[in-house]
Amino acid sequence: MSAKKSTEDDGQMTKDFLFKNKKGLHMRPAAEFVKVASRFKCNIFVEKDGEKVNGKSIMGVVMLAAGEGSKLKVSAEGHDAAQAMEELDNLFASNRIFNED
Repeated sequence: MSAKKSTEDDGQMTKDFLFKNKKGLHMRPAAEFVKVASRFKCNIFVEKDGEKVNGKSIMGVVMLAAGEGSKLKVSAEGHDAAQAMEELDNLFASNRIFNED
């Protein structure tokens, strides 16, 4: 994934990502995302094509059916939103799951 933009208003942060995994957002990358997101108290949401799901729900994230080239909007709201977004951004940047070959 690659970040497209970031905004911060009243404890809410939003980043747009381009999903680059050729296999799409299947169970393994979704589980990794949810594992990181669940460590934080803030609300985390993932949106694709107008469908918004809880970023701490494995079924919700998988049901987005994000394929290669999909644009995802990730938002976090709450007192630890900045830290959560930083950790999620690091996850995407690490390429350990999201850019599998």
